[in-house]
Amino acid sequence: MYSKLARSVPHESPVATTWPAAPSEAPPPSGAHPSSGTSASSGGEPSSKKESIAPPPGFLLRQGETLEYAANVTKLNSTVANLKVAAVEKRGSGGKATWHLQAFAHTENPYRMVFELDDQFDSYSDAGSMTSLQYEMHLNERGQKVDSVQRMLSSPQEAPPPGISAARVLPGTRDPLGMLHYLRSVDWNKTSEVRSPVYDGRKLYDTRCVLVGKSVAVTVPSGKFTTLKIEIHVIDNGTETKDAHFLLYLTSDATRLPVLMEAVLPVATARVELTHWK
Repeated sequence: MYSKLARSVPHESPVATTWPAAPSEAPPPSGAHPSSGTSASSGGEPSSKKESIAPPPGFLLRQGETLEYAANVTKLNSTVANLKVAAVEKRGSGGKATWHLQAFAHTENPYRMVFELDDQFDSYSDAGSMTSLQYEMHLNERGQKVDSVQRMLSSPQEAPPPGISAARVLPGTRDPLGMLHYLRSVDWNKTSEVRSPVYDGRKLYDTRCVLVGKSVAVTVPSGKFTTLKIEIHVIDNGTETKDAHFLLYLTSDATRLPVLMEAVLPVATARVELTHWK
């Protein structure tokens, strides 16, 4: 078992308040680079393959960056849901620089009549490596609310703060938001593949992310872009999932904007397209 989870503690408001506040922002350590993530091998044990990935020249996640997306399924001709991903703030806590990342998802009419969804996700990730320190899910689906706050712990000797659940994970584990920004930080001109364990709030997976295309033209509502195409393979307990894989398109410039994400399913392809960004 990759993870052992305690019972989550509900919160009255879907706003993250459990991460220690800091009086001022702490700058990242001098010369900091994304650190290596230990991934699960096909046998379920940590991989011996190490990463040594420096951010590409010019890439820097910007505080306040907000990305807005429309999600649709290729067989439908309208937006199913809208999503927003934000880099809320970079803060210092305990001498460590941390990013507070957020994502929101809401289904659109008329699909709300079928599946009403209003979800919020909060990630607190190490500013250098984007490894997850705490991951929160505040879900409101079909009128049922679930609030989960989980501190990422990779050592059996560590204990979570009072009132917070523990997610026992591998060293170097990232949550989905931290993983997205980590892939933006990889210098894909020098690296064609990276691996990382990813915890989605319920289960720990291994991921293998492979560069499969350069200078790929992409057109989305926010414009036309030249992108890097990255294929993401999901491995569950040593076996790659066959029913779905994912494609991420990042702009080739220093901003590494994620302009398109695709989930390739057996029956259709779901597309998440950038509509606005600031």
